[in-house]
Amino acid sequence: MARSGHAQEEIRRFLDIEAVQVAELDLDGDEAVLRPGPGSPPVTHGEVFVLVRRVGRPVGTLLGRVPEGADPRAVLAERAKVLLAERVKTVLAEPEKARQAPEAGELPYTSVVVATRERAGQLARALDSLLAQDHPRFEIVVVDNAPVTSETRELIERKYAERVRYVCERVPGLAVAHNTGLAAARGEVVAFTDDDVVADPRWLTELTAPFAADPGLGCGTGLILPARLTTPAQVLLESHGGFAKGFTPRTYDPARPPGDEPLFPFTAGRFGSGANMAFRTAVLRSVGGFDPATGAGTAARGGDDLYGFVRVLAEGHRLRYTPSALVWHHHRETWQDLESQAYGYGAGLTAYLTAVLVNRPALLPSFLARLPRGLAHARALTAVRETEGGGAPGDHDTRTHPWPRRLSRLQRRGMVYGPVGYLRARRALRARGEGAR
Repeated sequence: MARSGHAQEEIRRFLDIEAVQVAELDLDGDEAVLRPGPGSPPVTHGEVFVLVRRVGRPVGTLLGRVPEGADPRAVLAERAKVLLAERVKTVLAEPEKARQAPEAGELPYTSVVVATRERAGQLARALDSLLAQDHPRFEIVVVDNAPVTSETRELIERKYAERVRYVCERVPGLAVAHNTGLAAARGEVVAFTDDDVVADPRWLTELTAPFAADPGLGCGTGLILPARLTTPAQVLLESHGGFAKGFTPRTYDPARPPGDEPLFPFTAGRFGSGANMAFRTAVLRSVGGFDPATGAGTAARGGDDLYGFVRVLAEGHRLRYTPSALVWHHHRETWQDLESQAYGYGAGLTAYLTAVLVNRPALLPSFLARLPRGLAHARALTAVRETEGGGAPGDHDTRTHPWPRRLSRLQRRGMVYGPVGYLRARRALRARGEGAR
């Protein structure tokens, strides 16, 4: 079937997107240390997506261009100092209570759960980074979800037998796998990440410290940045924010709903993502874990992490977003991946809302009361996105890569499908004899 002129133009623009280097720049006074991102080669000339750190702590990102023949460290350090000065002004303008980091006591013993399926190479890279964490007390549990081969089990036995626990879950679905990990967890806190990440050495310490400081905290999330930006799909996704939720720590408290979130707590996508989340183990178990009819690998396509956030908040527990808890994520690489991702995000969004209302019908009046303001807010955000177009990684106010309309249409179609997908997934679980929540 012939494509329209607009569709052909979108594809041309997509294919013209060039690769961007990924790097870290750590500022300590007048000193600046430049390192390539995880798995990236040394920085040369051209465009560079830079995570800026101040004495090791992430403070922001920028997109810099290094001229041919110039010193990358010097060029990017000048840009980073400007960013840092602006960041300091922003932080000082925030209320004192909002910017204070919680004072941590002894870090809680933590179980790290990684669900995986037939990706032993990626899994090994993730496990190596997890085993390098500076957290003093933690375990790692790998859940092999609906395996077709013995590759994952053999990898654990061969390379990680004494340091990683292997659990097999035959029923497909990310939420099912996470529930299996939750059941196996021995820690006071259970953290979840994906097999396609590289965790910063302080990730687990930063993610779990707020639990020691706040007994009312039920959930924590952290920062997710791109490990590579080598394909048009990876660059385009990050141009529109990727998975990052900013560099300002924030506590979401159901007792004090945020004024800028009219659908709170149902705007769960603003809180974080499943590749970087943790829960107080007893709290997550008390709400029944994740709905097994949500998540990748089911007809619902996604939404398991968002479901967990809302269920914990709905029980009165707080959620803390900590940007210093960093993982580097390997974004998917092709246009087909983006199409699948866009549809899946849309489906997961409405699937998780359906799951929340099915499992907690008492939340329906609260949801309906917030819906008019929430829809108006969503329309305003959509209008801004459509008029401003796409963005440049690290500088989301300077937009250069328009978001293809086809991806927006697929996301909307997914939203229509989500409740249907969730109900199909529940039926599939019943047919397996697993039951649904």
